[in-house]
Amino acid sequence: MFTATLTVELRLRGVSSLKEKRSIVRPVVDGARKRFAVAAAEVASQDAWQLATLGFAAVSGSRSHAESVIDAVERFVWSFLEVDVVSAERAVVSGEES
Repeated sequence: MFTATLTVELRLRGVSSLKEKRSIVRPVVDGARKRFAVAAAEVASQDAWQLATLGFAAVSGSRSHAESVIDAVERFVWSFLEVDVVSAERAVVSGEES
């Protein structure tokens, strides 16, 4: 079993309230969940209006599949014109069978 994770830090342009922030972040998180069957959440900067840190995780039986899902999620995040991707970090963990 392999778990691939992606942490993305975003800068949200022109946002002046948490409500506006939610209106941008929610489609990214919900869209990734539905489209790629990944776990997704806002994991930091919840109280900052113009920053969001999102975390995504995919679990698969093969390393290449887990990585390709995370690649697709990252491209999906980049497709949102309302956000600037400040940084993106990935990790792949191999789980050992008992």
